[in-house]
Amino acid sequence: MGNFLKVAAAAACFVSSVAVSAQDPATINGHPNINGIWQAVNEAKWDLEPHSAATQPNREAERAIGAQAAIPASLGVVQGGEIPYTADARKARDEKRSSGLDPEKACYLPGIPRATYMGYPFQIVQGGGDILMAYEYASANRVIEVGDVGIPPIDTWMGTSYGKWEGNTLVVTTLSQNGETWLDRAGNYLAPTTTVIERFTPRGPNVMDYSVTFEDPNLYTKPWTIKMPLYRRMEENAQLLEFKCVPFAEMYLYGDLYDTMDAEAKKRLGLED
Repeated sequence: MGNFLKVAAAAACFVSSVAVSAQDPATINGHPNINGIWQAVNEAKWDLEPHSAATQPNREAERAIGAQAAIPASLGVVQGGEIPYTADARKARDEKRSSGLDPEKACYLPGIPRATYMGYPFQIVQGGGDILMAYEYASANRVIEVGDVGIPPIDTWMGTSYGKWEGNTLVVTTLSQNGETWLDRAGNYLAPTTTVIERFTPRGPNVMDYSVTFEDPNLYTKPWTIKMPLYRRMEENAQLLEFKCVPFAEMYLYGDLYDTMDAEAKKRLGLED
């Protein structure tokens, strides 16, 4: 309930924060003004590590939609090239990858930092205190509590985020994600014990440097970092549109049940004319 109220309060201050932005485009309370709609433009959503162009492992998808099922090549965003998994964690990653059971297919919340580079825009609402980040994908959102890092009461899909300013950089520490999310479509992952530290550093009015460091000795042999730029959407009518993907996941989740229903039952439920 506390986080819900924080989201509501941050949303309520949106108009006033935009007004502040219009009056002083550079700073808010002495900190860089990062209000706006931002988007990552890279291939991280497929795989954080470097990879060649390839087809999806699902041959049915390849047969149905051809090149639309392909994965583009990427130099990767992992500093050093490879995620330093422990032997057991790498085996678990490989099992996730081969399973193809990416939570994104079911429209589950993406977690942090995946929400940032899924290819959908997101909006930062920065007033004078806590900061709201709202994501187009699945209407996900989080409140960054500006202040000391605390102890989250429970694990959640998006975790609990705490922020502070270090010079011109917004440093966000996210704890207690539920461990059900993936970091990309290749099965890379984190756990409830993972500390995620994001850094947002404006490079200019319309570009931010974005880096994320992952710390978890249960999964990784050392901390590791990804880096990428974020770009401000510059259209005059730029805005977040609605992408509530649950209806698009129904056949993925319940297709087997649908196949067992007779025509009359499907008609009663409005699944067929």
